[in-house]
Amino acid sequence: MITRTHTVSAFDEDLQKLQQLIMTMGGLVEASIGDAARALDQRDDELAVKVVQGDKRIDALEEEVNNAVVRIIALRQPQASDLRLVVTVMKMAHNLERLGDFSKNLAKRVPILIQAPSVPGASASVRRLAKSVRLMLKDALDAYARGDAEAAAEVRARDVEVDQMSTALFREYLTHMMEDPRNITVCMHLLFIAKNLERMGDHVTSIAEHVIFMATGSMPEDERIKGESTALAVGPDFKAASGDAQ
Repeated sequence: MITRTHTVSAFDEDLQKLQQLIMTMGGLVEASIGDAARALDQRDDELAVKVVQGDKRIDALEEEVNNAVVRIIALRQPQASDLRLVVTVMKMAHNLERLGDFSKNLAKRVPILIQAPSVPGASASVRRLAKSVRLMLKDALDAYARGDAEAAAEVRARDVEVDQMSTALFREYLTHMMEDPRNITVCMHLLFIAKNLERMGDHVTSIAEHVIFMATGSMPEDERIKGESTALAVGPDFKAASGDAQ
């Protein structure tokens, strides 16, 4: 009986450490999104460098999470809800790492934009879109911490708002490009930024779906509600060129 109690206690400690790791990782990614948006808005090269360098810590945490998951599965053989939690954390870590990559990519655009002429309203539009993605992530992490499937479903539904905002930005920037060819270079970078933010919303939505799986034992059966794709706004060539974060 003493041995069993000790084993259960050690397992609980392992799970607690794993959850602390994913919440730490989530907090860093949330901060990274906010910093990248502020660096773009203020054309702050130093802050952009901080975001790029900070991505290494996010990558390291993903590896730490994955190692912890492998250890728990090998040594503890979790079942039922414990197994769902462990699998959820592993999948969330992947999405968070991708979000960190996208934040880094946003930050890498700052030195280029510093040298380019400003486009009226562009900074405010990017800031609003980035804020929506960051708040979605915050709420998704809160839903995970509480094991709240309903809250996660609400986050999942908000992805359509990000899609709609992204498409509106694409059309706005295309208009600037057509009105003045001198805006083409800077607007192309802004288009890539908007596309990256749209993809970030997709990764946050995946996190919300993982939380639903953890809490209920099944993934959402209904398809995601999606706004008009930015690919339709600018054509397939731009979609292929923008791709995913690297």
